[in-house]
Amino acid sequence: MNPYILATLLFGLGLGTTITFASSHWLLAWMGLEMNTLAIIPLMAQNHHPRAVEATTKYFLTQATAAAMLLFASTTNAWLTGQWNIEQMTHPIPTTMITLALALKIGLAPVHAWLPEVLQGLDLTTGLILSTWQKLAPFALLLQIHPTNPAILITLGLASTLVGGWGGLNQTQLRKILAYSSIAHLGWMMLVLQFSPSLTLLTLHTYSLMTFSTFLVFKLNKATNINSLATSWPKAPALTAITPLVLLTLEGLPPLPGFKPKWHILQELSKQDLAPMATLAALPALLSLYFYLRLSYAMALTMSPNNLPGTASWRLPSLQLTLPLALSIVATLTLLPLTPAVTAMLTL
Repeated sequence: MNPYILATLLFGLGLGTTITFASSHWLLAWMGLEMNTLAIIPLMAQNHHPRAVEATTKYFLTQATAAAMLLFASTTNAWLTGQWNIEQMTHPIPTTMITLALALKIGLAPVHAWLPEVLQGLDLTTGLILSTWQKLAPFALLLQIHPTNPAILITLGLASTLVGGWGGLNQTQLRKILAYSSIAHLGWMMLVLQFSPSLTLLTLHTYSLMTFSTFLVFKLNKATNINSLATSWPKAPALTAITPLVLLTLEGLPPLPGFKPKWHILQELSKQDLAPMATLAALPALLSLYFYLRLSYAMALTMSPNNLPGTASWRLPSLQLTLPLALSIVATLTLLPLTPAVTAMLTL
């Protein structure tokens, strides 16, 4: 892609998200979401592959449906209450509709079916943007609307944790596994959204950092399925030794940094007399642990056959930029001591 066009599209992505962040009017927020969607579509289809075009079409139709639903709900709220302000959502019907529209935008269960299929058709760089940056603007709106019925968010959160755990078990494609991982993490964020917004932001920040590291590791190894991870050792031995820690951090295994947000979420749910919900959310985490351990085993404990692709790659120097990967892995693995400081910053 032409670098000027790429710079323009990335600027559009940033501008759309910033407009949504800064808006207090539903029309302006909707405009930012539409700019965000239109800017990423050429990035998704840049490979000119039928699978990429299919994923782009599915993404466009899904986002257009969610945007139309959001605009209809905000118009209905203005008609019923006379308010266009985002924080003035008082009527339960448009509030529920907007919550479901934003859930469709970020891929929460039970409206999640598009996310694994779309992510599977993209390259890893665009998939990284879709899994991290594209979640920010809808979450900024979810943090502001304050749904009157807490059961909606809890139901969406529990369904997402269950689907994210079960859905990744039988997958061999890395991008689909990361898609189900995204669904599960979003479910944890939704569970605690109405009780502790700062904890939701901490979880989103931690998830984005860990996902950034994971995508860059797979991109450096040019890995798209579990079997291709077995050739990682001759390509980058040190990185292959560290990556299982990154994967287990993404799962939230103690004492790694990913455990901290889940621990606080379970603690907050228990404080709100929702111990059964906390238990139902914690059990699918064991399922997620299984497929993360599966990836770690395939990458660090499985040697590829002694053939030309498995042995010749170490002789070829890698031209990929590794500084972002190094910084993100260091941040991912050393975030635990900094968690109190990050939490204090998010509560300001």
